Amino acid sequence: MGQTILIATDAAPPQINGVVRTMSIVTKHLEADGHRVETIGPSRFRSIALPSYPEIPLAFATPRAMEAMVRKIAPDHIHIVTEGPIGRAMRRACLRNGWRYTSAYHTRFPEYLRARLPVPIRFSHAVLRRFHGRGAATLVPTASIAADLETRGYGGLRIWTRGVDRTLFRPERAIPLDLPRPIFLNVGRVATEKNIEAFLKLDLPGTKLVIGDGPQRAELQRRFPDTVFLGAKTGTDLAAHFAAADVFVFPSRTDTFGLVLLEALASGLPVAAYPVSGPADVLVEAGPAAGRCDDDLGKAALAALALGPVDPDKVLQSFSWQACADIFFETLVPAGVKPMPSSAPRVVPA
Repeated sequence: MGQTILIATDAAPPQINGVVRTMSIVTKHLEADGHRVETIGPSRFRSIALPSYPEIPLAFATPRAMEAMVRKIAPDHIHIVTEGPIGRAMRRACLRNGWRYTSAYHTRFPEYLRARLPVPIRFSHAVLRRFHGRGAATLVPTASIAADLETRGYGGLRIWTRGVDRTLFRPERAIPLDLPRPIFLNVGRVATEKNIEAFLKLDLPGTKLVIGDGPQRAELQRRFPDTVFLGAKTGTDLAAHFAAADVFVFPSRTDTFGLVLLEALASGLPVAAYPVSGPADVLVEAGPAAGRCDDDLGKAALAALALGPVDPDKVLQSFSWQACADIFFETLVPAGVKPMPSSAPRVVPA
């Protein structure tokens, strides 16, 4: 029998990031399995733009507004995706009413914040540990992330894999690019926390190609005029450019997973990355033919190039969106929400 699942998230379309892609795909799988998924996102509230990230809205969400929406929807399960205003308001509403919920640790906010402001990482983790600590379970993307969070005092962690759309990302989608070979590709948000500058500083043959947009793009384009910046791409256009490159370089030291790694492997590209949680987990799971990790990113990039094209069938056997959706559903807990009586006045959030 289908269940009603309520998802509270500060990350939602038209934002383009791994959290949005993950939850969009998981939602489709849950609905295909007969469940009803209701999402409470920024579009339901007034909001302001996050400073330096204008495409990310900060919603004016309140626990009272959340309570009204939850009672109207009467979900069987509640899941909090993010630790932003919507996630915090939903958490508060749940604690007020004794509703049970699960949450997820998608992003290394302590490290992201520390890259921009002098905020001690231990302080940020204390805030996040408290945020997740009252939930029934917290989903995390890899074993090494779980191990790190456990050493910091987090509990109730469940490992939650990711998948890739093999019908979209595949080697035969490659298009001709009039660029010197080999082509070293990076795809993602062009922002400080992604550490793209480390990739652009490498002394590599051929071409460095960056696909994506973000607050650091204009600066990096000025500083690295030999790098080709193509802006954000989606769908088949993105897949075609993935497949047209030779190596995927992932310079981030703070991503918890990196869906683009799987998209690169599905497109036949070997991966070069630092040996840190996220990419290291993916490459261990995928096997030695998938790429190379090294503290010297240039060395990793050249070693990945020497591997040659990747066979997606051999390196992606452990990654499936259906498995991702199944783990998500199996982790959910009964929320204990009592429906709003039909005679009760309707409360419309501001």
